[in-house]
Amino acid sequence: MKFFLDSAKLDEIKYASNTFGIDGVTTNPRHIMVSGKPFMTAITDIAEWIKAEGIEGVDKFPVSVEINPHLDDADAMVEMAQKVASISPNFVIKIPAIEPGIIAARRLEKMGIRTNVTLIFSPAQAILPAKNGSLFVSPFIGWKEANGEDCRQYIKDIVDIYKNYGFYKKTEIICAAIRTPKQVVDCAVAGADIVTTGLAVYQDMMKHAYTNQGLETFINAWDNTITE
Repeated sequence: MKFFLDSAKLDEIKYASNTFGIDGVTTNPRHIMVSGKPFMTAITDIAEWIKAEGIEGVDKFPVSVEINPHLDDADAMVEMAQKVASISPNFVIKIPAIEPGIIAARRLEKMGIRTNVTLIFSPAQAILPAKNGSLFVSPFIGWKEANGEDCRQYIKDIVDIYKNYGFYKKTEIICAAIRTPKQVVDCAVAGADIVTTGLAVYQDMMKHAYTNQGLETFINAWDNTITE
């Protein structure tokens, strides 16, 4: 399983890369807003860091960048996507799972611009992007679980469909809107390719009360042992 960081803050991206060895980044308009930078500045800063790190190429460190969510016309989506994609070879264009978005994603893939079809909330929505060759699909988890839905089964259904029709590993499944370590585990058990989440969730994944208790026990034992 690959781990992506869901953030547009360059300091968080650098920290997560150095600490957790993340495999890529996903951004969205909210993350750009929280970064405090203008859209073009935020994504250009990420592109420049990628170049400085020597990890250029979508196969090395993909960064999903969402185009203007106001756009509801495939031509306009393609036009903006081309501008964004020209900034870095690592940029994957995030497009919403709506009809104009599917049209735009299909056209972009034919141009060699990789796409991530996002805002997916059902297995049905995940089928056409895979059939049309999108690099990623992003089914959302946290929002659905907050509504009381079983997300492990929902992801497993997408995995099973992809395996049935030869899409598995060609279009990679990114579990998005992850809020807890348990949701990471559920996605891993279901067979998702990638999870993307914020820095705090990765930090929480390494926390357990028994780990702290065990460490305390071993510290006390060490302190009461002659070590020389």
